[in-house]
Amino acid sequence: MKDIRRKVRRTQTITPFGVGGIIDLQGESFVAADIRSWGNQGDPVESPRLARKLRVRGFRSAAVIPSGKAQYVSRRGPVYVRFPRWLFCPKCRVMTLWRHEAEQRDKPPRCGRCPNSPQQAPMRFIQVCRDGHLGDIDWQRWAHSRAEGHDQRQCRVRSLKFVATPDSSGLDALKVMCIVCGAYRTLEGISQKHVLKQIGVRCSGSQPWQTSDDEKIDCEETPRAAQRGASNVYFPLVHSAIEIPNPSDLDTDDEAAQRVMTHSMWEELIETGDAPITDVIVNHIAKKCGVSAEFVESLRRAHTADTSAKPEVNSAIEDLSIAEWAAFTSSESEKDSTDDFAVRQVGLGTHTDDPLSLQLLHHRVGLVVVADRIREVRALEGFSRYESEGRERLVSVNPVARAQWLPAVESYGEGIFISFNEDALEEWESSPAVLRWVEGIEGNLEASFQIERLREKTGPRLLPRFVMLHTLAHQFIRQLSYDSGYNAASLRERVYARSHPVGSQDPQQAGIFIYTAAGDSEGTLGGLVRQGMPPHLMDTMIRLLEAAQWCSQDPLCADSTGRSLANLNRAACHACTLLPETCCEIGNTLLDRILLIGDGRVEGFFRPVIQAAFEESAAAVDAP
Repeated sequence: MKDIRRKVRRTQTITPFGVGGIIDLQGESFVAADIRSWGNQGDPVESPRLARKLRVRGFRSAAVIPSGKAQYVSRRGPVYVRFPRWLFCPKCRVMTLWRHEAEQRDKPPRCGRCPNSPQQAPMRFIQVCRDGHLGDIDWQRWAHSRAEGHDQRQCRVRSLKFVATPDSSGLDALKVMCIVCGAYRTLEGISQKHVLKQIGVRCSGSQPWQTSDDEKIDCEETPRAAQRGASNVYFPLVHSAIEIPNPSDLDTDDEAAQRVMTHSMWEELIETGDAPITDVIVNHIAKKCGVSAEFVESLRRAHTADTSAKPEVNSAIEDLSIAEWAAFTSSESEKDSTDDFAVRQVGLGTHTDDPLSLQLLHHRVGLVVVADRIREVRALEGFSRYESEGRERLVSVNPVARAQWLPAVESYGEGIFISFNEDALEEWESSPAVLRWVEGIEGNLEASFQIERLREKTGPRLLPRFVMLHTLAHQFIRQLSYDSGYNAASLRERVYARSHPVGSQDPQQAGIFIYTAAGDSEGTLGGLVRQGMPPHLMDTMIRLLEAAQWCSQDPLCADSTGRSLANLNRAACHACTLLPETCCEIGNTLLDRILLIGDGRVEGFFRPVIQAAFEESAAAVDAP
């Protein structure tokens, strides 16, 4: 594979252009190869808690090549392979199946037939399957799939044109035509579910970057055509953790347990159960990891017990959120600050003579914590295609062996953490109207193809507080983009409102954390910390609640009974609540302004605050 350089930001190597993702660069299209292409390159990223939960030995981030030095250093970091291989000339419309041997350093593919050699463009449609495979459509077969004469049916020449006619503006105006025999077919109906199967096209069972040395899979899934930039072509599974002061991190047993659970034979040990070979594998792992066989056996039995007791719970996500919640709410956190985690508890700044609206707001808010400095690590575990179906069809970043490390990126920033009064929340959540309202969203969640991914955040049951606090976090980011000087895409959310399994001793959570983690200097400008200090935070919260009252799409937005994919949103649209994808941890779902502000059907958690603020404003206007 030739060494051809293109510029990609380090954060983009995780999402949206991580392993398996397609990137467009100045008219060229590439797909990111798996982590085998990294070799031994990459900068180490430390995150012991996340590594233990994902059962890997560590993380690496793509090495940064200094500006202007690319031509002087050897290849470092991820490899991107040109995809799709089918290209066409925008002038003569002749299609070419590109070969890697034809690549020229820092030069895009060009047409050799036309004057001035115009740059060739990639075909718009590709094929994907539910098992995560990706490939080019067999355009030669497509062009001849409706052949009429004998010569057309027998034609095997791969000489095609991609023709655009002025007949209409739809796909029926685009056709792939054989230059030799004249057979053609338009792109009308290409997105239908079984259209590729009907013409005899099968899934390739591979990825574009795989070589002849990789074992090909006989995939039985039906391939489906999709646009190259469609949202269902790539669903990355990204985990994140905020590095907190060692809650119980890395004592001797933890280090030993991590070595055991990241051993290459650990998964085989779990699968064997109580088979006779189990003792042999236990002794082998114990010897290689420098621990006793009893220690390995105790870890195996504990893993088996946890899996059978809580099969539906992703303990990795739950444990991380619990430790972070404890770090933010602990009174000792300020004393235990580190270079990666520095926080201070501050109040809203209310006084006894404040207006009623501020007193009601103070009654609903628990702790306010400003984070002067945090470090977040985001790691890519794998991806899926066609539908985000969780781990069942997850394609690993190393598809041929168990990944010992994962690609990751670390970023520094600042933020505001707000917890809310548990008594006030429980009183609001116990309302029958609120419970019935959220049961409708829960029903749509159960029927959604995203249920496994969303349950990792919501817990086994969707609580009203989760939808309300998630909506509040979105409104908070939108308001902070005006007040703090950050653009909305530079801010991220974390919602702490998980439900826990029955019998769990874990503490109840009710809070949000809004932070910057943009990976550049904008992450530590101090704007968020300033907005978290009194009296700025009170003003920001009052303004965001007032803004949440109105939407330019009302009454359609406010009266909605289901929006977005699988109707997982209620009163939430681009005009009032939705954010850039980089901001939201669950893809702009499970949002509803009504649970914030209320209406005639259900009481909003902050409804009394808003009513008091309106009455005070009216009184101020009427005052002489």
